[in-house]
Amino acid sequence: MSSSSLSATGRLPFHDSDLDVRKRVDDLLGQLTLDERIAMLHQHAPAVPRLGVAAFRTGAEALHGVSWLGVATAFPQAVGLGATWDEDLVRRVAEATSVELRAFHLHRPPAEGDSRTSLQAWAPVVNLLRDPRWGRNEEGYSEDPVHTARIAEAFCRGLAGDDPRFLRAAPVLKHFLAYNNEDDRCTTSSGVRPRVLHEYDLAAFRPVVESGAATGAMAAYNLVNGRPCHVSPLIEDELRRWAEPTGHELFVVSDAEAPSNLVDPEHYFDDHVESHAAALKAGIDSFTDHGLDSDTPVGRLREALERGLIDEIDIDRAVRRQLALRFRLGEFDPDLDPYAAIGPDVIDHPHHRVLAARAATESVVLLKNDGLLPLDKAAAPRVAVIGPLSDVLHEDWYSGTMPYQVTIAAGLEEAVGEVVRVSGDDRIALRSRTTGRLLGDTEFDVTEWGDDVVTLRSADTGRHLGAKDGSLVIEEERIKSWDVHETFWLEPVADDGDTVLLRNVLTGRYAAVDPADGRVNVTAETPEAAERWSRELVRDGAEEARAAAAAADLAVVVLGNHPLINGRETQDRTGTALPETQAALLRAVAEVRPATVLVVMSSYPYALDWADEHLPAVVWTSHGGQETGHALAAVLLGDAEPAGRLPQTWYRGDDDLPHPLDYDIIKAGWTYQYHRAAPLYPFGHGLSYTDFAYGDLRLSSEVVPQDGSLDVSVTVANTGARPGSEVVQVYARALGARYDAPRLRLVDFRKVRVGAGESEALTFRLPVERLAHWDVARGAFTVDPGDYEIVIARSAEDHVLVAPLTVTGENPTPRAVVDRHTRAVDFDDYSELVLVDATRATGDAVAPADPARPATLLFRSADLTGAVGVEVEVARVGGSGEGRLEFRLADRPLAVVDVPVTGDRYTWTTATAEFPERLDGVHDLWLTLHGDFRLAAFRLTSSHTAAE
Repeated sequence: MSSSSLSATGRLPFHDSDLDVRKRVDDLLGQLTLDERIAMLHQHAPAVPRLGVAAFRTGAEALHGVSWLGVATAFPQAVGLGATWDEDLVRRVAEATSVELRAFHLHRPPAEGDSRTSLQAWAPVVNLLRDPRWGRNEEGYSEDPVHTARIAEAFCRGLAGDDPRFLRAAPVLKHFLAYNNEDDRCTTSSGVRPRVLHEYDLAAFRPVVESGAATGAMAAYNLVNGRPCHVSPLIEDELRRWAEPTGHELFVVSDAEAPSNLVDPEHYFDDHVESHAAALKAGIDSFTDHGLDSDTPVGRLREALERGLIDEIDIDRAVRRQLALRFRLGEFDPDLDPYAAIGPDVIDHPHHRVLAARAATESVVLLKNDGLLPLDKAAAPRVAVIGPLSDVLHEDWYSGTMPYQVTIAAGLEEAVGEVVRVSGDDRIALRSRTTGRLLGDTEFDVTEWGDDVVTLRSADTGRHLGAKDGSLVIEEERIKSWDVHETFWLEPVADDGDTVLLRNVLTGRYAAVDPADGRVNVTAETPEAAERWSRELVRDGAEEARAAAAAADLAVVVLGNHPLINGRETQDRTGTALPETQAALLRAVAEVRPATVLVVMSSYPYALDWADEHLPAVVWTSHGGQETGHALAAVLLGDAEPAGRLPQTWYRGDDDLPHPLDYDIIKAGWTYQYHRAAPLYPFGHGLSYTDFAYGDLRLSSEVVPQDGSLDVSVTVANTGARPGSEVVQVYARALGARYDAPRLRLVDFRKVRVGAGESEALTFRLPVERLAHWDVARGAFTVDPGDYEIVIARSAEDHVLVAPLTVTGENPTPRAVVDRHTRAVDFDDYSELVLVDATRATGDAVAPADPARPATLLFRSADLTGAVGVEVEVARVGGSGEGRLEFRLADRPLAVVDVPVTGDRYTWTTATAEFPERLDGVHDLWLTLHGDFRLAAFRLTSSHTAAE
């Protein structure tokens, strides 16, 4: 609402644009009643007409273009943007996205509620792509924290704009913290020990927050070390601490319905009043809960105040952060807002179409090329474009509605003339054994998406078969809904030839024929009650594809995933293999047409061992948005360089990946940093159509102090016949480290475009602190003195140049444990252990993963001099079985502590034991936990009095 429209309310200090914004916020906060302030804690904050304050809602989706609001420019998925390794391009994509978001805010009615479309953009996603099976893999940028932070900062800056006072949009980082699994995501706990926490998960968020580019964060659905992220002390202790030097506080929002999840299904609190109070005190400023129904969450918070669980200061703190953000977004200064004049014509603007094409092109990664690419367009090859993704583009959950779609087949046809288009899908008829009628009175084209899950599209209309409200319907042209009704299993009936049962994936129920009227419903609970369907093959998709390939000079086979089927929000993938039907299609085509290019269009990596061994060319793109076809055609035909590089490791099919819930990248061996087996395609990999040579690697100093910096210089020369792009990757590794160091760690990168026959000299400024690891003995980042290597590489496995580096400084001293509080989680190594919460509010502890098996902790190089006993902080609920904690050295036992029953997992007590003799020297100290109890900390004591 403009200042000029507030005459009825009078001019108040918060209207004064010349006044310091903090004073304006304080004034407006003081004008609000307690009820008005409490109401602002919900996502849909109501208007305050008496003050001229408009309604406000948090959150608009803007991950790779504006989504959920209608037609808008659709850019490549976030993982595709990550594959560009191009910060300037990503910033421009975010700028276009925020300009369109402003247009929706100013010129389009809201999708729901009374407030305008929010200018708080819930993007980017900063969660690291630790496990390629993660259902939301498409939303992240990379498996590496340095790469992710750099791309995320660029995206945030593009969203926010360059004005020193006002924001074009307010970027919110998702999802804090250690969120990388979908199955049971609201109840699973990510076990993150301190080294992994600080070196990996926090390391992606911290640079973005410290830079001032982010304005807020969203808490994640999961738990970390047994505590829900929405009540995590890390919100205040880390996130907000990082933001302090920027002069702006982070505005932290909940994820949808997550505050209610604290009671059900998490059962972390007994009632919603207590849980909402805890979330507010932990730092959640806005409650995205119960949709438009603000009465329920606001009522809970009001009751929390009445019960003394929160104070007005807690409410004011959160509201102040919201108001400060609203001032930065120009809400109270419309005449000064530099973005207020953005018109509706910017949505799907021609410049944005060009940018979408550029982003899609730059994200394409050439995984393998034996010389088939680029294709010779002048030879006018006959091209067969084959596969279930060859002539269709799919939107993911966070995609906008594409204004138009250029499929790969369409893009190639536009470039080379007519192409043959073959989906490779079987066409079948399903005939009822009871009535003899065809299901839906139509034939269906069947596409398999993995784990035998299929979609069935009517051959007559192209619409999908679905199950809604117990009935079979043929309605949807595209699949894009939270609940996907259009996926089925065709379950074979044993010993009955081509007879199948039709089972809906969403409901788990089978199709059955009503004997009264012959109608087909999806209501049968068991196979015995299901209708039998005769599956009649009308068209053999693989044979049609073989024929098309045999008649062509070249086959382009486009395989991959549907972003809303298998591997999506709420569902992780079960593996990394291509869907079997798709893999068989590829083999069939390659058998008759060796000149076959595999294009994988997917939200995540696949195990492409067979393709890599047998095909001359393999290309990957994410779901690249509206311009995907133009981008792929340009790259395949050589009109554009394959400039993308992989943002995550593509593992081999026989590589047994760690358990999805094993978040310890160090011990489990996740990502290029710690995975020992050779990958199929490594992090950072991507081929070019030209050749690059590296030389003249120089360090400004080969010996640097721990607090120093150095320059790393290298020359990149394009020795090929055409211009090209190269991503120069700088890695570091510690030699002979005293800790479990990464095999390699990215410390810097730069994307350069070099003309044919030209070279470019690059210099990277490298602070030595980038070589640091989290020292668990000291609770801080430390750069150990010693030998390191600086590696210039084309990928994490393709090392081009190596330079030695020596860091000088004081050697680390042994771990001090005598008369010193040592947290149990600050171990150096462990086995059979789970990380848990010490209290609901703060602190971590450890416990045996299985009380029937002992758990072990190792504390390396501990100075035990003078120790005569030990004190331990333990909690034990009770029940049968032992509770015993052993202390020992490598060659002898030291003591056994009998753990008393405390009655509750959060009720802690101190137990003690004496050693048989006074200890001396530096040793590795082992602790073994037997039974069902928790250990928070221990202290070796130097006096018998303390140990009694």
